[in-house]
Amino acid sequence: MSDYKEFKGKQGIVRLINALGYSRDGLSAAWKNEAAFREEVMLAAVAIPLALFLGQSGVDRALMIGSVFLILIVEILNSAVEAVVDKASPEKHELAKRAKDMGSAAVLLSLLNAAAVWAAVLL
Repeated sequence: MSDYKEFKGKQGIVRLINALGYSRDGLSAAWKNEAAFREEVMLAAVAIPLALFLGQSGVDRALMIGSVFLILIVEILNSAVEAVVDKASPEKHELAKRAKDMGSAAVLLSLLNAAAVWAAVLL
């Protein structure tokens, strides 16, 4: 196992460049491996321009767009939890199921949040 300091020793612009690369890799992995993420990106591709058009103020637009981005964020975190659970224990286990179900519930709540924000802004 490698020394963790190997990954923590970078500073300044090198650290920023590395972080951007890791983020790019994470987005790429989510797009490649997660159908739900791809579907939510397509939703965002429609919803964000719609929010720009329908929002009456900058705050309206920010709330509507932010709620859509939150869905993507939660989906990526859910996918990360699922990947770690699958790596740690590929067999069925009550705790693994609980972790995956909680991640799924978080995605559902982010979707409900977006619906509530959009309804509050538009109604």
